[in-house]
Amino acid sequence: MSSAAEQEAVREPGAAAGRQRRGAVPGPPPAVWPGAPTPLGARFRVGPDGVAGTNFALWAGGSEGVELCLFDEDGTERRLALTELTHEIRHGFVPGVRPGQRYGYRVHGRWDPWTGARWNPAKLLLDPYARAVDGSFTLPPEVYGHVRDWPQQHVADTVRDERDSARHVPKGVVVHDDDDWAEDRRPKTPWADSVIYELHVRGFTKLHPGVPEELRGTYAGLAHPAAVGHLQRLGVTAVELLPVHQFAHEDHLLRRGLRNYWGYNSIGYFAPHAGYCASGTAGQQVGEFKRMVRALHDAGIEVILDVVYNHTAEAGELGPMLSLRGIDNRGYYRLQSDARRYADYTGCGNTLHVVQPQVLRLITDSLRYWVTEMGVDGFRFDLAAALARSMHDVDMLSPFLAVIAQDPVLRRVKLIAEPWDVGNGGYQVGAFPPLWTEWNDRYRDAVRDFWRGALPDVRDLGYRLTGSSDLYAWGGRRPYASVNFVTAHDGFTLRDLVSYEQKHNEANGEGNRDGTSDNRAWNCGAEGESEDPGINALRRRQLRNLLTTLLLSTGVPMLVAGDEMGRTQGGNNNAYCQDNEIGWLDWSLLEQPGWRALTELTARVLRLRRTHPVLRRRAFFSGLPQAADGLRDLAWFTAAGTEMTEADWYAPAATVGLYLSGRDIPGRDARGEPVTDDSFLAVLHAGHRPAGFRLPGPPWARSYELVLDTSREEQAAAPGTIHPGDEPLTLPARSVQLLRVVE
Repeated sequence: MSSAAEQEAVREPGAAAGRQRRGAVPGPPPAVWPGAPTPLGARFRVGPDGVAGTNFALWAGGSEGVELCLFDEDGTERRLALTELTHEIRHGFVPGVRPGQRYGYRVHGRWDPWTGARWNPAKLLLDPYARAVDGSFTLPPEVYGHVRDWPQQHVADTVRDERDSARHVPKGVVVHDDDDWAEDRRPKTPWADSVIYELHVRGFTKLHPGVPEELRGTYAGLAHPAAVGHLQRLGVTAVELLPVHQFAHEDHLLRRGLRNYWGYNSIGYFAPHAGYCASGTAGQQVGEFKRMVRALHDAGIEVILDVVYNHTAEAGELGPMLSLRGIDNRGYYRLQSDARRYADYTGCGNTLHVVQPQVLRLITDSLRYWVTEMGVDGFRFDLAAALARSMHDVDMLSPFLAVIAQDPVLRRVKLIAEPWDVGNGGYQVGAFPPLWTEWNDRYRDAVRDFWRGALPDVRDLGYRLTGSSDLYAWGGRRPYASVNFVTAHDGFTLRDLVSYEQKHNEANGEGNRDGTSDNRAWNCGAEGESEDPGINALRRRQLRNLLTTLLLSTGVPMLVAGDEMGRTQGGNNNAYCQDNEIGWLDWSLLEQPGWRALTELTARVLRLRRTHPVLRRRAFFSGLPQAADGLRDLAWFTAAGTEMTEADWYAPAATVGLYLSGRDIPGRDARGEPVTDDSFLAVLHAGHRPAGFRLPGPPWARSYELVLDTSREEQAAAPGTIHPGDEPLTLPARSVQLLRVVE
């Protein structure tokens, strides 16, 4: 919360500022007072003698000089030298510079790419701490620090380009936001109760008929009651937003008439992406983002950001000069022993050098900003293994992980690792320390393989359905360390997973070479969309099986927006550049009975999960007797109704029964009382023919009630009590049956 003097200065411009537009300073360049080296970035404040202005501070280690560039409404540039230098930070206070002012930096220094020095003052650079960005990146030759069209391409990156880039790059915007979060109420959903819904801000609302057209594809659109209402009806507890940091589009996409849709190409770690702002006014994206967060919080929904701190949009040595490369290339990026080249653990051309103090500070300052000032509740870290590397190898005692563990703000929010990168030793599933949860791709693979009939045995499936204790039962970690998912933004949608076996990425313009070929998919007998009613019925049943399995598993389930209504990308499993109907969610699917029924099933299973603590356990199953009758908290059964033996685990099986005891669940409720619940038997049958399953009798149960049957498109009322002594339960082909123990 800013001071009263600061707020008054915003409302009533002082004499030094005069009348102006967008915060620009009229007339000749103003004087620069010494200012302060902290905080970094551009901060409007009331300076000495009550004069309003903005303090600018930029870490630029190794540079020879920094110029602050202020831009008027008509694009006129005014350059001010920042001569004060404190601990490698260039800083100055400029009286009269107000919120709305557009600015950038020019940094002077040596040009010697062979040693990693790439300073070029002809290039206007974005402030890494800019709170808002005005304009978008285009990539003509002027934006590159080197002569891009140099005849000898093998040395092109070593020849400095002297052309000015200012008119081709966006500018930072001075933001003064005195919004008070006192009225905001964070949901603070416990991890064990969480259900994550991964969505794209633009794609989720772009075609939503209930969202006003002018708000579609924006933060305001996601905050609209029509969008929030769908999330509430489903019963998810958190949205995980694909990247919303300011990002840039890659040159190879722009040349093909495409755009970076997903946003995994960050260039501004403090600025909400301007393209998702409904107002289109510089600096307004900050307030609009906050209002979106408030609307979701009011609905009981947390906001988790997918963040990309492992690399930036500047790519490799042939990439553009947009920000960090021109500020201090050697200070911000990992370089090879040949310092002209970049160490690339990300597959995107560069890797941030997180062991450097200034880089670690940039990342942690950004994270704290999004928590304390923007109201978010957690982060999913893209290619988190790259952040956990020390000098070369992944190190779970790395500076980044150590700083997060002791930070009083960050250690209290939700932290999700994508626990791999593309470098040697980068696959780290199960290795992240306590405080962290992880995307569990082994869950994804085991569930996909079971339902397509490709599991050699059921050992791995057993671990995945019950929280992956083989990966996470160490160091005090809990089952919710596993974020379970069957699909994610990267790969097939759920509908495409049962409709295609091969990727169909032709629209990306890369000859269908991009995207993984390891899809673990089964198309149910035909590649692509089909007119065969039998194939379509089977596909919808497989969708119900996959969704039900996910939502009944122990751990934290993650759904992808649209999977609950049969969204398709036409077989494209790498739609990162499809900012169109391929990537957007098609809400008209809800008008079709079959897809509407799938949405209703998803909400039904989520209600079951929310109602029954045995389905969202806070501790791993022990497999040991929990009561005087000797019953264990977990038991596995064959189709014959007998408990699985060691040999059964090593044999192929199309049918497994999972008994979950609701008695004496570890933990206490809010009143300190023991937690108890109903007991359940889940039967998964992946066979292509109906089969019988003999229900376990006493002491496990005297009778059961059928709660859920995925062979039915519409879930009818339970058929009444089923006794173990009756005929074996008939399992329709490829189905899940969930039964509640009655007595």
